[in-house]
Amino acid sequence: MGYTLNRQQADALLAALSKDYTVYAPKRFLNQGRYSATDVIRYAEVERFEDIVWQTKSDYPAKEVLTPIQQALFYFTEDEYRESKGPKKPILILARPCDINAQHIQAKIYAGNGGYTDLYYERVREMVKFAMMECCGGDDTCFCVSMGTNKTSDYSLAFKFSDDGVQVQVTDNAFASYFGDLPQTDYTPSFVEENELKVTVPDLSDKEVRKALKSHPMWQEFNSRCISCGACTVACSTCTCFTTRDVIYGDNPEVGERRRVTSSCQIAGFDQMAGQREFRSTAADRMRYKVLHKFHDYKARFGDSHMCVGCGRCTHRCPELISISATVNKVSAAVNEIKAGLAQK
Repeated sequence: MGYTLNRQQADALLAALSKDYTVYAPKRFLNQGRYSATDVIRYAEVERFEDIVWQTKSDYPAKEVLTPIQQALFYFTEDEYRESKGPKKPILILARPCDINAQHIQAKIYAGNGGYTDLYYERVREMVKFAMMECCGGDDTCFCVSMGTNKTSDYSLAFKFSDDGVQVQVTDNAFASYFGDLPQTDYTPSFVEENELKVTVPDLSDKEVRKALKSHPMWQEFNSRCISCGACTVACSTCTCFTTRDVIYGDNPEVGERRRVTSSCQIAGFDQMAGQREFRSTAADRMRYKVLHKFHDYKARFGDSHMCVGCGRCTHRCPELISISATVNKVSAAVNEIKAGLAQK
């Protein structure tokens, strides 16, 4: 069933939904960007049509709703500890297809990792429903079509925004009552069929090729380019690395909370072990690990898709202008070079 809503009707719909759901969507925060007098677009609660940023891709992904950058795990005193509480009411997230597909990947990691289910992710995920935002085509860093994440059927509602209002498709009967006598239409959402940017995903099925690729000189450029800030992974739709931190209340070291805090495999020292040993001690090593994890390791383990959804946020957020798409294309070229060399032996 489809409906056409003007701005006033869209506001009324959001107000009605907000009574039963916590509604999240991309929202603009003025003068909070990384440069002076710039804005940032990130996911936050919305109650009005004008709060939703639909023309521009958000700087940060929808994953922040399910796995916040900082999240309390439990609270403790000298004698006991108390687990933190999950969401009080269901959550509706307005997200583009790539972000919805990204949650399928995160679920594999948090809820299906060797039979272990992460309680803190699962208790939020089971409360979430998605409203798919029809994508306008992305920007010059998007390559969702190359990754096969430009389409999804995992949504309860689909929205097509315009300056005058919104068209809605309802696929979940639980939302039918919110539309009442609103004007009906035959709206069916469309999906991006081609990106300006195209990426050739390398074939890394050959173990000998992978071994040779790990020592390929292409990685060395990142020792001078990458500053190991981790901005790419914070902005990534699918990265899940974190650390834990105890926050002490006042002067008593035995009263406080333990937080899960987003971290990154790209930060020096993240993989440090006892004896100060690091497995990846250079920026080149860390970049190689990230790229091969996104474009081989995850799929080799879970078998359905690569870990990257082609949202391009990492490219957009990198202060050194490192492009993940250009990097992957370089990997593909290196793989072809390696295969040609092996064929001549």
